[in-house]
Amino acid sequence: MAVAPVYGSVNGADSTLESVPDLEKVMYLNVESYPCVRLLNLSGEIGCSNPGSDKISAPIVRLKSSTGPLARPSTVLLQLEQMQDFFLRVSNDPEFSKNIAGVLLEPSETVNMSSGFSPAEKFPQAAFAPYSNTSYEWNLPGSGIMWNRYDFPVFLLTKESTSTLKEIVSNINEGSPENVAEFDLVMQTTKVGTHDSETCLKEQTCLPLGGYSVWSSLPPINISSVPTKPIILAVASLDSASFFRDRSLGADSPISGLIALLTAVDALSHVNHLKKLKKQIVFAAFTGEAWGYLGSRKFLQELDLGSDSVKGLGSSMIEQILEMGSVGKGLVESGTLFYAHAAGESSGTKGTLKAFEDASESLGSDNVKVKKALSLNPGIPPSSLMAFLRKNTSTSGVVLGDFDSHFTNKFYHSHLDNASNIKTSSVAAAAALVARALYILANGDATLDLMALNDIKVNVSLVEELVGCLLTCEPGLSCELVRRYISPIYGACPSHYVGVFQDTPSTTEKPLYVDDTSRFLWNFLADMTSEARDGTGSCTGECGNVGDMCIGAEIEGGGKCVVSTTRYVPAYSTRLRYENNIWHVLPANPTDSMESVDPVWTESFWNTIGLRVYKVESALYDRLVLAGGVIVTFASYLAVVVTRTYLDKAIKRD
Repeated sequence: MAVAPVYGSVNGADSTLESVPDLEKVMYLNVESYPCVRLLNLSGEIGCSNPGSDKISAPIVRLKSSTGPLARPSTVLLQLEQMQDFFLRVSNDPEFSKNIAGVLLEPSETVNMSSGFSPAEKFPQAAFAPYSNTSYEWNLPGSGIMWNRYDFPVFLLTKESTSTLKEIVSNINEGSPENVAEFDLVMQTTKVGTHDSETCLKEQTCLPLGGYSVWSSLPPINISSVPTKPIILAVASLDSASFFRDRSLGADSPISGLIALLTAVDALSHVNHLKKLKKQIVFAAFTGEAWGYLGSRKFLQELDLGSDSVKGLGSSMIEQILEMGSVGKGLVESGTLFYAHAAGESSGTKGTLKAFEDASESLGSDNVKVKKALSLNPGIPPSSLMAFLRKNTSTSGVVLGDFDSHFTNKFYHSHLDNASNIKTSSVAAAAALVARALYILANGDATLDLMALNDIKVNVSLVEELVGCLLTCEPGLSCELVRRYISPIYGACPSHYVGVFQDTPSTTEKPLYVDDTSRFLWNFLADMTSEARDGTGSCTGECGNVGDMCIGAEIEGGGKCVVSTTRYVPAYSTRLRYENNIWHVLPANPTDSMESVDPVWTESFWNTIGLRVYKVESALYDRLVLAGGVIVTFASYLAVVVTRTYLDKAIKRD
C-alpha cells in the first residue's frame, strides 16, 4: 500500500510506526479551530452544516480577493477583511457557492478594522422593537451574514493553526502534493427534510436554546409575607452571539454592562441600613437575550404565573427599570460619558434620569457624566427593556450605554468583541454611577443621606478581576474569584453563547444543568446580597434554616449558609411547553404580541466537530506510483518464473 508523505514523525517513535493510530498521527494534522454551527427556527435554518455528508474533503486554496473565481470544489482559506463580502457573494451567487466545500477563516485579530466588523443586523432583533421605525441602523457595520444559511462548514482558526496552514499552503508548487482539509460530521441537520424547530423538536433531534437567568434582592426579601415595597429593577444581559459558536465573548455588548452591575452590587452591599430605604432593589441577569429576549420574556411569564422562581416579586411592584447596556467604551477626553436612553416621559423615567444626574454630580472630580440620548432616536436601543415595554407600554425604564444614536462598538456580536475592546476604567465609572443612582432611587422622597451616598465606592480591582474571569482564557473561569464559589465544568475559556436548555423545566432552587457563568452569578449575588456574610454554618448543598442558602457548595471543604433571596429563573421560548418528555411548540398567544414574532430557536444534535489536514499527491505522482507498482509486479513475476525454471532444471540434474 502506498502512503502519502507525512507531516512529521510520531512523538517518541521517529523510526517505527507500531499501530494504525500511530500512522494516523503522522498522516493527519488536527487543526485547532472554532466552528460555525447550524441553528433552526420556526421558519428555517441559519448557520453552517454539511448536509448529507459525514465527511467533506477538499483541497485548500486561497482567494486573492472575495470576487476571485473557483474552478472546482475547494476549501477556501480566507482573511477576515474578505469575510463579509465573501459571504454576501455566497448568498447571491449560486454558481460560485456550489464550488465551496468549506471555509477556513484566519483570525487576523491585529488587523486594522477601522470600519468595523459585525455579522449581526443593522437593527438587531428589530421585530421586538416597541416602535414602528425598524429600519433604523443602530449597528452601522452590521452585515447580517450570521443570519443566513450555508451548506458547508466554516471554521475560525486560532493564531497557531493559521501559522501552520499558511506554511503548508505557501509550500504548494506545481506538481507538489495537494493539501486537503477534511471536516468531520459538522452540525448534521437532524433528519433529511427537517429544516425547522417544530419538526426537529417532534423528532427529538434538537433542543431549544436557553439556560438560566439569575435574580437577587438587596436586602433579602421576606417571601413568607406579602412584599409591600415598590421595586427598582436593575438588569443586564449575560449572553452574546457570534458567527462562531464558542467565540461569543461579547466584551462590550453586553458583558461590560454585566460586570458593571456586579460591581455595583458589591458597592451597595457595604451600605448600612438598606432595609430603611423606601424601595426594594432587585438585580437580574438575563440569558438568551441575543436570541429573542428569552430570559426577560420568560421572567415576565413567570411573574404572570406566580412561579416559585420569582416568589416575592410581582409585575405590578416593578416601579422603575434601570438596564446596564454596553458601557466599556465611555471614555472621552474630559473623563467618562454615558447616554441614558429613556422609555417615554413618565414620572418614573424622569425620576431615573434625575437620579443619574444627582449621582453624576456626587461623583465630583471623578468626572463621570451622563446625557439623555437624542430625541431624534426612534426609541430605546436593542435591550431587555424592549420586552418589558412590549408587555406593558407604560413601563418606566432607562438603558445606560456608551453610545447615543449608533453603537460605538464596531464589533457587535463578533468574535472581535473581546477584552481588548473595552476599558476597565469606563466599566468602573458606569458601576459607580449606577450604584449611586440606585441608592438615590431606592431612597424615594425621603431626605437623602449625603454621607452614605458619598461612601458608596466601587472596587476597581473587582472590575479588573471580573474582566479576567469572564473575558479571557488566562485566568478565565479558573480565576480565584470564580473558584471561590464553583468548580468550572466547561474549561477555563469563557464563552457567552446561551447554549441549549437541557433540564426538564422545574421550579427547584438548584436545577441540574446550569452553565458555569450562571452558577457563578448565582453564588456571587447570593453572597453579596446576604445578611449573614460570615455564614450560619458550613454546608455541602442544603441549609437547615428556612430562607438560608448554601453558597460555594461545589468547592473543596464545602460552602457556607447565608440568608439571601437569590433565584434561578428558566430561560427558553415562551411558546414552548415540555410534556411527556417532549418539547411542544404552542400557538402564539394572541394577548402577547412578542409570541407572534418569536423565532423559537433550537440547536440540532451533533457529533464530534473536527477539522484536520492531510496531503494528497498529484495525479502524475499517482500514475508514476501505479506504473512503478506494475513494473515491480511484472518484474517479480518474471523473477518467480525464472527462479522456478532454474530450480526445476537443477533438481532434474540431481
